[in-house]
Amino acid sequence: MIEKSPKTNLMEQSIYKYSLQDVDEPNLYRDIYPYDEIPKVCFNHRHVPISMPKEVWITDTTFRDGQQSRAPYTVEQIVHLYKLLNRLGGKKGIIRQSEFFVYTKKDKEALLRCMDLGYEFPEITTWIRAKKEDFNLVHDIGIKETGILVSCSDYHIFKKLGLSRREAMDHYLGVVKSAFDAGIRPRCHLEDITRADFYGFVVPFVNALTELSEEANIPVKIRMCDTMGYGVSYPGVALPRSVPGIVYGLHHFADVPSEMLEWHGHNDFYQGVTNAVSAWLYGASGVNCSLLGIGERTGNIPLEAMVMEYAALTGSFDGMDPTAITEIADYFRRDMGYDIPPMTPFVGDNFNVTRAGVHADGLMKDAEIYNIFDTEKILNRPAEVAISNTSGLAGIAYWINKHYYLTGEDRVTKQDPVVVKLKAKIDELYEDGRTTLMGDDELKELVRGIAGDTAFRGRV
Repeated sequence: MIEKSPKTNLMEQSIYKYSLQDVDEPNLYRDIYPYDEIPKVCFNHRHVPISMPKEVWITDTTFRDGQQSRAPYTVEQIVHLYKLLNRLGGKKGIIRQSEFFVYTKKDKEALLRCMDLGYEFPEITTWIRAKKEDFNLVHDIGIKETGILVSCSDYHIFKKLGLSRREAMDHYLGVVKSAFDAGIRPRCHLEDITRADFYGFVVPFVNALTELSEEANIPVKIRMCDTMGYGVSYPGVALPRSVPGIVYGLHHFADVPSEMLEWHGHNDFYQGVTNAVSAWLYGASGVNCSLLGIGERTGNIPLEAMVMEYAALTGSFDGMDPTAITEIADYFRRDMGYDIPPMTPFVGDNFNVTRAGVHADGLMKDAEIYNIFDTEKILNRPAEVAISNTSGLAGIAYWINKHYYLTGEDRVTKQDPVVVKLKAKIDELYEDGRTTLMGDDELKELVRGIAGDTAFRGRV
């Protein structure tokens, strides 16, 4: 049958309806996932069009997936971070939702205290077991949406659950019906989608979910879970690893609208952020992230990274407050005792710090030469130099100007006698065997010894 497509506004042949392939043996894609070798990236040279939705957003899993890989957060920590998420996401709610556990007394207390704040965004959602009593629990609390685990690869269906595809599908559909009966919007977490038989199970299952959703007149959200970080976004890459193929396939062959598609990725192969951006570009409105990328194994998609990607793709922060990112990092580091790797983009101690003298020389002339953007304006983190035996005169001069707030004619140059003498002192320390960076207090003490207590207008 030929009809006009509402997606492309072109006359198209009706799309083939995929049926469940209820196989006797699991399809483990051993040619792609041999296990005793690195997984293979295969190409079929099929390209799908970029089709970024009009609206894209971020959802948060800091208090769900993020808690599965570290010591549980306290109630106070959850409430404080939730407030910062609200500020970071802005009034338009670019950080649209945040998911919580509801099983312990602490979980419930944290959830209720966050709900009592009355924020519109991030909307509080939950993640529960596929049990009727759990649906009733979240309904009684006043939650409108909850996540449900619906594992979709044969690794999970056959090996973990011990079911056939048909049995798994029937079980999942029954669980979703229970959510509808409780008046809850289900968010179906298609676990391990990058190892699943996409046209033999995923699309037929999602088609069935779509039909149930239409009958109940309650939307079903589809979370595409790249549980093991296998997804890749290269042009022409083949399923099941193709992020563009997965998003396009669910949008066009299972009729899932963009606003009901959400990507949840992991970073096992360093592809987390790239895959999330690709999910946006190829038709998913939502990407699911955690603060600092904290999550299972190598972590989730860092939420702060997607804030930056949003601004890069749309040309605006759209009301978000990126300075909250620095406060979030400081809170993790100072109040929670969490060690952020120093080279971590946007939040690590060395993110915008240079050690090289030639780079410091550039910073002195114009920070834009060696700083990726105005980090002082955007993140409330001015560019820094770390002082060592490689910093050179320029690095020392830059450090003095910054830490003594010297501007205009008061700024020191590489030729300033204090700079020259300080470099000589530092070189002497490293010649004697020092291997660590110089601390700020230590450097200020050296300046006092060289220039006296009234150096630089009494700022020492």
